[in-house]
Amino acid sequence: MIAEALAGIALVKSAVDGIKSAINTANDIGDIAKYVDNLLEGEKQVQQQRSKKSGSSIGDQFGIQSVAQEVIDARLAQEKVQEMRTLVDMRFGPGTWQSIVDERAKRIREAKEAAAQARREAIQRHNEMMETVKMGVGVGSIVLVCVAFLIFILTIA
Repeated sequence: MIAEALAGIALVKSAVDGIKSAINTANDIGDIAKYVDNLLEGEKQVQQQRSKKSGSSIGDQFGIQSVAQEVIDARLAQEKVQEMRTLVDMRFGPGTWQSIVDERAKRIREAKEAAAQARREAIQRHNEMMETVKMGVGVGSIVLVCVAFLIFILTIA
């Protein structure tokens, strides 16, 4: 559990280092996009770890070290995100960071919607295939009964 949180905070710290080293020479936001993405992903991991408690023992979950680490990591991650927000806005203009965050949220939402639509379509195709199979079985049964009846008639005659 602590190892996962450490991975998130390490991602945050390395992303901050990358942004700081590239921000002054960046010609556009694309030059630091990888670092921004890592920063947001690391912050997300820290927040998820803080809210995720299943699978840990009671002692681990409520231990002072665990609680303190989670709270401190979450606050550090938020602090670093705020620091980078200010840095990016100062370099590329006010509102740049919010535009990035909004666009990222939009793309995540669209990807989730597309995945949900793909699942719905797959279920629909499956249901249509099952209906076709049922019809085939029904028609096959009728043909089988007719053949059996024809054989019966021919054997009596």
